[in-house]
Amino acid sequence: MKLTGKAIKFKDNISTDLIISGRYKFSITDAKELARHVMEDAAPHFVKKIDPKHTFIVAGKNFGMGSSREQAPLAIKASGVAAVLAKSFARIFYRNAINIGLPLIECDTDSIEAQDKLIVDLDRGIIVNQTKNKSLKFSPLSKMMQNILTAGGVVNYYLKHKGLKIG
Repeated sequence: MKLTGKAIKFKDNISTDLIISGRYKFSITDAKELARHVMEDAAPHFVKKIDPKHTFIVAGKNFGMGSSREQAPLAIKASGVAAVLAKSFARIFYRNAINIGLPLIECDTDSIEAQDKLIVDLDRGIIVNQTKNKSLKFSPLSKMMQNILTAGGVVNYYLKHKGLKIG
């Protein structure tokens, strides 16, 4: 699977509170409505910069730190962001994101700048930075993880395959 888009850059230690503020935790239950507020405390005009399915969040270390708030990856996915690329992810955020079908890529993001055009090849584990004519490698996602992402999350995969069949 290949994803294409432009980078929107963030720093290290982006918490789930920065991804979606706690003030929306109980007041908004609709994913599309949550998406209207994604990253607003970190970058107030972030939502206006998103080109659905053609935008990547690119960050440093420990993306998704903090709470186990499931709304954080859900808001990112519902906003239309194609994937999140970061040096590392908080473990529970990573699991929640894959479970809902949001691709996360661990890689060295230092050479990626805001607005760089990227092609992410999930099968081969390669990111092509078209703006800089450079490539980055990352550990490719397992076939099972790719199948879950393609299905739109673990629940959809489970329903489609009547279980979690590996392979």
